[in-house]
Amino acid sequence: MTASAIEDLLRELTPQVLSALARRYGRFEECEDAVQEAVLAAAVQWPAEGLPDNPRGWLVAVASRRLIDQMRSDHARRERESATAARAAPEVPDTDDTLVLLFLCCHPALTAASQTALTLRAVGGLTTAEIARAFLVPEGTMAARISRAKQRIRAAGSSFGLPDGAEREERLRVVLHVLYLIFNEGYTASSGSELHRVDLAHEAIRLTRMLHAQLPEDGEVTGLLALMLLTHARRKARTTAAGDLVPLDEQDRTEWDRGLIDEGLELVKASLAGPALGPYLLQAAIAATHADAATAGETDWRQVHALYLVLERIAPNPMVTLNRAVALAETAGPAAGLALLSALDGDERMAGHHRLLSVRAHLLEKTGDTAGAYEHYRRAAKATASLAERRYLESRAGRVRA
Repeated sequence: MTASAIEDLLRELTPQVLSALARRYGRFEECEDAVQEAVLAAAVQWPAEGLPDNPRGWLVAVASRRLIDQMRSDHARRERESATAARAAPEVPDTDDTLVLLFLCCHPALTAASQTALTLRAVGGLTTAEIARAFLVPEGTMAARISRAKQRIRAAGSSFGLPDGAEREERLRVVLHVLYLIFNEGYTASSGSELHRVDLAHEAIRLTRMLHAQLPEDGEVTGLLALMLLTHARRKARTTAAGDLVPLDEQDRTEWDRGLIDEGLELVKASLAGPALGPYLLQAAIAATHADAATAGETDWRQVHALYLVLERIAPNPMVTLNRAVALAETAGPAAGLALLSALDGDERMAGHHRLLSVRAHLLEKTGDTAGAYEHYRRAAKATASLAERRYLESRAGRVRA
């Protein structure tokens, strides 16, 4: 088995092993440390000695021994250690508690940033260094953030199990939001020289597939997976060989991944027949409408606009309104799109946002107002921390000025 295949296997098994230990012993923070040590041991031993017959059981056994050794060293917990040591050779449970682990990492006591970091560490199997690199912060800063998150979960007195009723449904929405944030950061990095962070996008898709396997009837889980697949299918066509951004209407659609598109379309079709339309499913339906068009000119913009209208009603958000303005401009002209954008000028969340500036520039360009378009493209370029987006916006500014 290649080193790369072993790495993929360890990443897949990490949340299963952690959930097995957390269910048996509690003490999430200590279990997480023990599992990381077991994974590190496997990464060293398995390539040299070969894969054990039961890799998951091997990891559970090694992590359990590490945890018990740690507890033995704590003299203040000697009585508890004795009871735990009696279970030193636990049976590997057949159930996969990854969903429970996702819910725990997305505890409401944590901030969104902490939920994302802890999910990538505990469920995604990424190292602290990998997460820190992905979000462009020092490793020490990320380590402290993850440590605080685990301490807050412990202070909240959380038990390892799925919440009930309304709390479970509410926590699931948080889980979906965290996965959505991870994917978005991977698909369009908020800062740095690269437009994509493919490892994050792949990890978000992998985790959402796992969630969908456990909750196949949930329309929003299905919708989120479909949205990721349909969006990620365009990745190869989104940049030139030099790494410059290519907008949707100029992309070579033959480079879109048809396998991901077909899978996403099937998921959307199956879920649209369900009893309710949620925000992720509606966004997936919009992505499916774009995927159905062989060329940009064949896009059914009336359908796109209608879907954004519904999305705006059930999940009001300035970014939804911004995207609806683009669709409206395609069906009713750029002046109509600009009129809708004016409704966002008083929204503090959009003040100086590069997306609002760039869309306004695009629509001004369509009206023939090149001076206004140039000014807004330049302002948008200065407002984004993404170097790829900045280069693109500066090139648009130069084009309208010329």
